[in-house]
Amino acid sequence: MSIPQPETLYFDSDETNGFPNSPLPVLIYRQVIDNSDAETAADAFEAMFKRHGWPPAWRYHLYDFDHFHSTAHEALGVFRGQALAQLGGPNGSELMLYPGDVLVLPAGIVHASLEADDDFCMVGAYPSGQHPEIERGDPAELAAAKARVANMAIPKDTPVGGSLASLWGKGS
Repeated sequence: MSIPQPETLYFDSDETNGFPNSPLPVLIYRQVIDNSDAETAADAFEAMFKRHGWPPAWRYHLYDFDHFHSTAHEALGVFRGQALAQLGGPNGSELMLYPGDVLVLPAGIVHASLEADDDFCMVGAYPSGQHPEIERGDPAELAAAKARVANMAIPKDTPVGGSLASLWGKGS
């Protein structure tokens, strides 16, 4: 299987809302998995993520409130339904997510669901050894959140395969 080139999005920190975001780009891979059967697609995402060092952690929807993880990078594999997500906070970008898509969110990137099908569901995964905390943003805590984001190790591979260092410009 050839590894597709991802779309990339960049987001500056949002000082007003206390969102660190990241200097690293969000990676968007379209139609990575055949989505003709949701359960098969979910299983395929879990196997692929695990194979590349991103153990699957859950199957769920995307929260409808702005949040981020300063203690983990995150992979999201859409296996059922579609959603309109907002990345980067209230002044960020809107992005449609479809079955078969994968998002790779660097630590600190704010994300939320604006609209979603009732059956929308994803596989979520984090690099081995990283554990997410759900954070909502606090301007008084922004410096500490930015420091945690800056100290997050970059995994060797993307969750779909291939070098993450080549896409994020550094390695661990």
